[in-house]
Amino acid sequence: MTTDDLLVRPLADGDLSPFTSYDRPGAGAAFGVPGRDFLATAAAGSYRPDWVWVAQRGDAVVARAAFWAGPEDTHPFALDWFDVAADEPDRVAVGVQLLRTALASVRNAEGAAPEYHLFLPPRWRDDPSVRGPADDRLAAARAVGYEPFVERLRLEWRGEPTADAPPEETPSGALRVRPVGGDDELLAVLEAVIDGTLDAYSRRDTERGGVAAAAKVQLADMDWMPAPRDWWRLAVTPAGEVAGVVLPTRNYQAAVIGYVGVLPAHRGHGYAAELVSWATAFLAAQGADRVIADTDTGNAPMAAAFAKAGYEVTAQRIVLSVG
Repeated sequence: MTTDDLLVRPLADGDLSPFTSYDRPGAGAAFGVPGRDFLATAAAGSYRPDWVWVAQRGDAVVARAAFWAGPEDTHPFALDWFDVAADEPDRVAVGVQLLRTALASVRNAEGAAPEYHLFLPPRWRDDPSVRGPADDRLAAARAVGYEPFVERLRLEWRGEPTADAPPEETPSGALRVRPVGGDDELLAVLEAVIDGTLDAYSRRDTERGGVAAAAKVQLADMDWMPAPRDWWRLAVTPAGEVAGVVLPTRNYQAAVIGYVGVLPAHRGHGYAAELVSWATAFLAAQGADRVIADTDTGNAPMAAAFAKAGYEVTAQRIVLSVG
């Protein structure tokens, strides 16, 4: 079957109804994983009309893609909504044509193809009803140059907000927390934590420019979040040594534990779980009843720290990149 009959276009005129009219087998960017509300996210400025694409056969939408960014960003960060109709016999070819056409003009701030983030349920490989459609999307992405970069766990805590003052020490009292003194102090701690990290992004950034550059990327990522810097804390031992860092924050949808790190000399004492618990209590004191976080599937110690602090895995995210 040929794809010559496909019309692939952005919804640059602002009419998003073709995207929302899509009702085909395999619909849904996240396979039942709680995710973004498309129209609400578009109204907030994170799905711009020229970043939202559809592939049509006649009047029927058979595939769609939406690239996401923060409301204040000028370039998209990631492709995080990509559907291919399961009842199209040439569905992978349809997906390839949609992505290839969109990526000819949609670029991130570095001028490269935005990452592709595919959100899937936990243990998705064990469910044929999910694995088949996921494999179709991945096959289309690989055909236009995407390669797997990392697989991550989406972790989530739900509880009650509190009226308590934010705690000044971790639950066991093993560490106290204090505000970050400034960029120089924070960067020095981040460099120490990143050296030897299991985190794929920090490892990649270190390979590209060294540990100092990777620390600056991490700080820039945190500054992107629309939450105050005065939420950030360093963890200190009773002897006064800095043992770790924890950066509670908020993105455009939810409270987030943006970063947790323990210095090499202080690992092996369960401090990561202590810091996650502290940050969760801190965010609950800010009114949060839901806190999210991510860690690589290969970072077993950090995943265990979140589990110990009461977090559950709600999704897996496959991140693919080009080049």
